[in-house]
Amino acid sequence: MKRFGLVVGATAALTLIALLAGCNVGPKYTVPPAPVPPAFSEPAPASFTESGGWKAAAPGDAWEKGRWWEVFRDPELNALEEQVDVTNQTLRSAEARFRQARALVWEKRSERLPTVAANASIAHERYSLNRPVPVPASEDQSGDLNLGFEASWEPDLWGRIRSVVASAVQNAQASAADMQNVRLSLQAELAVDYFDLRSLDEQFRIFVNAVAAYRKALELTENRYRGGAANRAEVAEASTQLDATSAQAVDLTEMRAHYLHAIAALTGRPPEGFAIEARSGTLVLPVLPTGIPSALLERRPDIAAAERRLAAANSEVGFARAAFYPQVMLAAAVGLEGSSIANWLNWPSRLWAVGPSVAQTLFDAGRRRAVLRESEANYDALVADYRESVLTAFQQVEDNLASLRILGDEAQRQERAVESARESENLSLNRYKGGLVTYLEVVSAQSIRLQNERMAADIERRRLEASVLLARALGGGWSAGSLPDSEAFHSQN
Repeated sequence: MKRFGLVVGATAALTLIALLAGCNVGPKYTVPPAPVPPAFSEPAPASFTESGGWKAAAPGDAWEKGRWWEVFRDPELNALEEQVDVTNQTLRSAEARFRQARALVWEKRSERLPTVAANASIAHERYSLNRPVPVPASEDQSGDLNLGFEASWEPDLWGRIRSVVASAVQNAQASAADMQNVRLSLQAELAVDYFDLRSLDEQFRIFVNAVAAYRKALELTENRYRGGAANRAEVAEASTQLDATSAQAVDLTEMRAHYLHAIAALTGRPPEGFAIEARSGTLVLPVLPTGIPSALLERRPDIAAAERRLAAANSEVGFARAAFYPQVMLAAAVGLEGSSIANWLNWPSRLWAVGPSVAQTLFDAGRRRAVLRESEANYDALVADYRESVLTAFQQVEDNLASLRILGDEAQRQERAVESARESENLSLNRYKGGLVTYLEVVSAQSIRLQNERMAADIERRRLEASVLLARALGGGWSAGSLPDSEAFHSQN
């Protein structure tokens, strides 16, 4: 009868524990509102003029798959971008941090299940005959042999363990978003460096043409000097123009080497032996889909990371609140104990124990209250960080849309300035050949032409950079829906 009463009591206790295990004292999480405009103030560029060698291109499937750089239609850039995922060490570090966060999920999930341990011990003791309570000499030795299993389990009555696991999952999701943000940043940095290098190739072509033109002009001036139609100062002016322009062309090669080394590092290769063949020509300026501002919250990995950390902070508030409630443990032990091998492994040597324990902190000098306030303050700080990330994202999109719009207009005006400068140089050279002006006017016209051609090339570079930065600001085709959900962390692989 007594044993029946124990069984009934244990059953009732377990039923109560099962009912309480559904409780969760943590706050319910909802994504906090952020300032989202109904539309971008800068109009999305529907198309670009094809003047100046530009070709407009719209993104296709590659954009939706996150291969946003393919919209520039440059096979060499595509090949370089592929190397970022394979060899870049910064990205490998971010991937390792994600694996670390994923392992932490399993560490925290293990607290949901019972802990089972086995123990065995064999001891033989001899007592001192001079102990305060003497024993007969025939009983001065004894043996103690133990073999047992112990199990303990903490029912998650107040959602403490659920809060810890949820926080670990949400932090792992944030780590996955961080990894994608690192990947996107490296890809954008590589594209910017690549287009800067190509801009230098274009400027070098401009200088090569200028040096060839200046060399012909020097020959013309020397011939005129020998014929008495020009003075020695004009020859010196032409020679100075040629040498100074040649020196500037050499300076471009130094700048190109720096960009080449940066690209090598981004692709995980040493600069030694790494080369990109010089090339200039037509570049593709893509038209990128801006969408509506609210969609940006799902397309930016940095915003997704900030939101997931905010959710983790909310779970940590629940963990801090659960500390105010009693901690219940269920423990059980079973085994065999004897004094010798002869009586160790027989039925009378069996032992077992089972029962719950409850612990409640009565006084901690305000430590739990301080931890709760700390977690609530951390949550409030992360709300501000999340909203700041949203505002920064909108700013970056607006900045680059404005840059593309303004630089597009500037490129058209600069193209007209280049044509005018070329015409002015031809007219000055013809006037000089006719003896109407000094060579100083030719030098001035040549300098103006070179300056305007370089400026036109630099505007093209800035337009390409703005396109790259806009692609990055829009998330590069990424979506928060690609983040691993809670089910994805069931496997440790």
